[in-house]
Amino acid sequence: MYKKAIGALGGRFMISREVKALCDEHGLGRWEMYFRGRCGVLGEVHPDVVLAAAPFFEPGFVRATWENGRSLPAEKAAVLFAGACAAWGRRNLDFDGAGRLADLLTKATSSASAAAAPLFAGWRALPLPDDGPGRAAHALQVAREHRGGMHAVAVAAARLDLLMATIVGSDESGAPLSYESTAEVARFLSWPEPYPVPAEEDLAKRAHAEELTDALVAPAYEVLTDGEAAELGELLREAQATVN
Repeated sequence: MYKKAIGALGGRFMISREVKALCDEHGLGRWEMYFRGRCGVLGEVHPDVVLAAAPFFEPGFVRATWENGRSLPAEKAAVLFAGACAAWGRRNLDFDGAGRLADLLTKATSSASAAAAPLFAGWRALPLPDDGPGRAAHALQVAREHRGGMHAVAVAAARLDLLMATIVGSDESGAPLSYESTAEVARFLSWPEPYPVPAEEDLAKRAHAEELTDALVAPAYEVLTDGEAAELGELLREAQATVN
């Protein structure tokens, strides 16, 4: 439910000029800032804790990048990253319904279980910005972390290898993506080549994981009335059309 829009909008700020400015200011590379900022809500933890919360990246890459960014304290990094998220929202989500979008997303995620979703719990615990566009960007990121946490649970339940989950991939309908496109995602997540070719069993497991993810996410949005659910869908479409 709403997964395409939330997936696209929720993490958009992470590759923004606002985050680039943080990298320049604090002397960190983009990946060091990404992990310190996104995962800083976990605190100053062992890198394996970060890997447990962000399991789809190549493990050695996560460990090295987290350690290389320790010059910026985790708690400070999280606050700065959330600030960049809000600033991105003010630049890209300045439309009349931004505050309402934030309200509806927050209504859904505030009552959702955070079990096995530490990044979701951490981002949800951060203070919300006061303005509508900033709140909307933050709420989108919280909703994105909610689905991300549930997806990790679903992949584990489907007994699907983490790299294979990426290599199979799926579009918003759950249909498999091309090997070429998913291999590019695997490279982005720093997995070394060559990549395995998915078997039919892997395709079935990945489809099951997507269905299970949808089932785990759905209860959060069941707190919305039918009218609110329809309104949220419309506001997400408007937000996508507004982003620069």
